Amino acid sequence: MNKKILIATAWPYANGSLHLGHVAGLIGSDVCARYFRLKGDDVLFVSGSDCHGTPIAVEADKQGVHPSEIAEKYHKEFSDNFLNGLSFSYDNYTKTSTENHYQTVQEIFLKLYKDGQIYIKEEELPYCSNCQRFLPDRYIEGECPICHFSSARGDQCDNCGNLMDTKNLINPKCKTCGGTPEWRPSEHFFLKLSAWQKEILSFISKSSNWRQNAKNFSLEFVSRGLLDRAITRDTQWGVPIPLEGYETKRIYVWFEAVLGYLSASKEWAKETGDENKWQEFWQNKNALHFYFHGKDNIPFHSIILPMILMSYGGLHLPDRIFSTEYLNLEGKQFSKSRHHAVWLNDFLRDFDSETLRYYLISSGPETADANFSWHDFMAKTNNELIGNFGNFVFRTLSFIKKNFPEGLKYPEKIEEKSTEFLDQIEKTFLLVGEEIENGNFKKALRSIFKIVEDGNRFLNESAPWTSIKTNPDKAAVDLAVFGQAIKSLAVLFNPFLPKTSAKICHSLGMNSKDLKWQYPEKGVLKVGDLEVLYKKIEPEEIEKQLEKIES
Repeated sequence: MNKKILIATAWPYANGSLHLGHVAGLIGSDVCARYFRLKGDDVLFVSGSDCHGTPIAVEADKQGVHPSEIAEKYHKEFSDNFLNGLSFSYDNYTKTSTENHYQTVQEIFLKLYKDGQIYIKEEELPYCSNCQRFLPDRYIEGECPICHFSSARGDQCDNCGNLMDTKNLINPKCKTCGGTPEWRPSEHFFLKLSAWQKEILSFISKSSNWRQNAKNFSLEFVSRGLLDRAITRDTQWGVPIPLEGYETKRIYVWFEAVLGYLSASKEWAKETGDENKWQEFWQNKNALHFYFHGKDNIPFHSIILPMILMSYGGLHLPDRIFSTEYLNLEGKQFSKSRHHAVWLNDFLRDFDSETLRYYLISSGPETADANFSWHDFMAKTNNELIGNFGNFVFRTLSFIKKNFPEGLKYPEKIEEKSTEFLDQIEKTFLLVGEEIENGNFKKALRSIFKIVEDGNRFLNESAPWTSIKTNPDKAAVDLAVFGQAIKSLAVLFNPFLPKTSAKICHSLGMNSKDLKWQYPEKGVLKVGDLEVLYKKIEPEEIEKQLEKIES
């Protein structure tokens, strides 16, 4: 029976263009979604742009425009980057500023408020007398009391990842004017996290197939004791509070954004014509939910979201949390202010998106901080994608097309060595599938590349360009074996490199939309139009890119 699989990726803040560090942790989500579809499972792949929150309000203040203008501009850019640029196969990429999202969040807010899981309390909040306003979390910075990072935000420390109580910041400053805030009372709504300490700890402890960083961080965080947190802020940009008397406040982003996965699922269901279809994924105990994000988002997905879902009742909890570490650039942190970044827009304009997908999977921050190096990117593209993979495919298929234009029929009998080679390929489907399901994308890709390496070696040993002159029957048998290997690679690479897979399928007269996650049937192999899979990257191109970040 087909499984119901929800694939959910973190929602990027729509306050500025994406750089490679933003997307490094999201590539695996599309690999997962494509893989499960090839298996025949029912997949719902959702995400969207986070259009609320202080970062957008800060950027709007700088530009003197309404936050909605900033959010909509970058939402359109993100949508194009993901869907057209990186070929993410989202079923729904939406945004948090839709009426559907507002209704979903407000419904859950009211239910939790009615059940006593949200309550009202007055608290002391930072107020800037120079700016004459309360300072939302990201309008204030100071020293982290835990790791002593000097630029911790009011809601979270980017260095150690811990959620922050603004009042605990050391030497807090207004981010707008640099002044020292004073503390004034303001009434807000609090989420009763403390009441769920036991349940959340049990949920995390019993979880399986989480990345180790997610599990370790979450257990440590909860062991220190969960504290109730304010889920509203003094701002007019965000989801309105559905109660009278709170018109100048909004539901805060870290509560409402994680509910975007549910609201996006409901929106998708409405668009299919069956508005209850989301229930197959969210009210089904046999469904599987996968969450992808950077490590700074761990507590929101491992603690906050589960607590909200438990409180509301009847909704599926996260099954697998795949959180990546950080991606650096040329040995330093990505920095917008210092212009030390590679912007996704620029990359997609100048280079093949498939090369980025390959690099971020094979060399990305899956389980440890990683480094994007332009020279390494060039070497991996030219040596691995072109020199190994592209070379194997093009040499084989071009030789078949030239010498067997009518096609090759798979032989009834092949040598033992060829049988062993193809048997190993067939086993690779199971191996790669297991690695993908466990979030081990690097290992999965290495297993596929072993076929490429073995294939190149075997091709050189059999040398059909020589045997075609003296023993054409042997050349035909060998080439049929290599052709079968390439058909298999078209399937195996599909979740990772979908455009590449489609090119190979086109050359073989196959439709990539008809692929299934299984060893392909043997039959007549006929080569049609051939495309070069990748364009070689020249050193001059890399020097231009380095000048951008070194200037």
